[in-house]
Amino acid sequence: MPTTSPDPCIVVIFGASGDLTSRKLIPSLYEMDSLGLLPKETAIVGVSRRPKEDDAWRSELESDARANAVGFDDAKWRAFAQRISYYAGDATKSDCYPGLAAKLDAMHEERGTRGNVAFFLSVSPDLYAPIVRQIDAAQMVVEGKRWCTLDPVSANWQRIVIEKPFGHDSASAAALNRELAQVFDESSIYRIDHYLGKEVVQSINVFRFANTMFEPVWNHRYIDHVQISACETLGVDDRVAFYDQTGAIRDMIQSHLMQVLAFVAMEVPCRMAADDIRAEKLKVVRSIRSVSPDAVASSCALGQYAGGSDVVAYHDLPGVAKDSTTETFAAIRLQIDNWRWAGTPFYLRSGKRLAQKRTEVVVQFKPPAADLFRGVPHPLGVPAGNRLILRIAPDEGARLTFESKVPGRRMSIKPVHMDVDFRKEFGSEAVEAYGPLFLDVMSGDQTLFKHRLEVEGAWDAVMPYLSEASNAARKSIESNYAPGSWGPASADAMMARDGRAWNTD
Repeated sequence: MPTTSPDPCIVVIFGASGDLTSRKLIPSLYEMDSLGLLPKETAIVGVSRRPKEDDAWRSELESDARANAVGFDDAKWRAFAQRISYYAGDATKSDCYPGLAAKLDAMHEERGTRGNVAFFLSVSPDLYAPIVRQIDAAQMVVEGKRWCTLDPVSANWQRIVIEKPFGHDSASAAALNRELAQVFDESSIYRIDHYLGKEVVQSINVFRFANTMFEPVWNHRYIDHVQISACETLGVDDRVAFYDQTGAIRDMIQSHLMQVLAFVAMEVPCRMAADDIRAEKLKVVRSIRSVSPDAVASSCALGQYAGGSDVVAYHDLPGVAKDSTTETFAAIRLQIDNWRWAGTPFYLRSGKRLAQKRTEVVVQFKPPAADLFRGVPHPLGVPAGNRLILRIAPDEGARLTFESKVPGRRMSIKPVHMDVDFRKEFGSEAVEAYGPLFLDVMSGDQTLFKHRLEVEGAWDAVMPYLSEASNAARKSIESNYAPGSWGPASADAMMARDGRAWNTD
């Protein structure tokens, strides 16, 4: 992938008082700085409505950075914290911007950031469009593309980073894209998905295209099915207001898991470059078969977690609507109609209060065509086919399962595993995924960011499961799975109808 050096800039974080800023964004920028990867001129400005002094905000941020950043060092933090400042203002109102613009101009002059600004919207999705309009009205976005100037060194840029959820459905996502396009070029819009900053997700292309043992069999002739799961042991907690309007499909499947699917299923790009990779991902999303209304109920499983000894049932949480059918668990089956994947189902699963925290990709290969070892003792009765598991979280690694003869005079077969733990293998802890993505924004590298059409296509793929066609699957959704389980019985039944089962190893 491209390794262009990041440009120095000012990172402007709207929503500076939010949880994402303190737990993720600031610690990730600190990690990049402590590793020597953040340009020394770069500064961070947090914007939020509450009045606050710079030192007070830095002090608040320190505890979260200490808790969440890898290799926290007091001296490095003190040096980094001097690059952080605060600006009080309502970013949806015009009177916020004259003072903010003046502050940025002074900082550009002082720090030598050449007018480069990365706007990060860490705010409620309903504030995206109003803030973008105010940025435009304040004339804070100017032309300065490097390929349009005779002096690339003096050119500047303004880029915007948009968090998920990007829209609430297909129509709202398209509307937001139109709003953004009125102010920013597509090349300056970075629709972020922090899953794409995770090492194992980025390693998928290496597994596929750098290993001749995988790519020739990475297709419907050899792969029986693919499972992509994001399972959590925690509940909704303090996100009730957001979650009851969102649910697992909007929160996880439409965004994170659909991005992982695109990397797993894409064709070989011409080059490992942003435009080529994004073009292949877009083809995958556009090839997802549209599910007919009468097939929705049989190709999904939806649930809400029940109560337990120390768990309040989702439906009983304060703020959850009495008639809520919002899913805290969702599993859906998708088909990709192209030459590589015809007939190979992709199962996407995500849920709260499940048995284990795990995010993984399971590639289940077909068993051998000829049952040469029928009658030979095997734990499963017969060889079930090889299985590749790519572990994304909480541990990063890979497991390949294959068949082997059990030592001894008697012929018997048993599956064995080859495991690699990335942390042990490479001797380093995984940094917060936002950090490398920040550097990509500063480098102008959109490889790990979503194109406009890709976002809209992903919404189109899941809309049948959010429409009235899903009512039958939501009819008995209330408290239909126990906390600490693997979800509702309907999820296992969906797989069983296809002669398959979820991975729980």
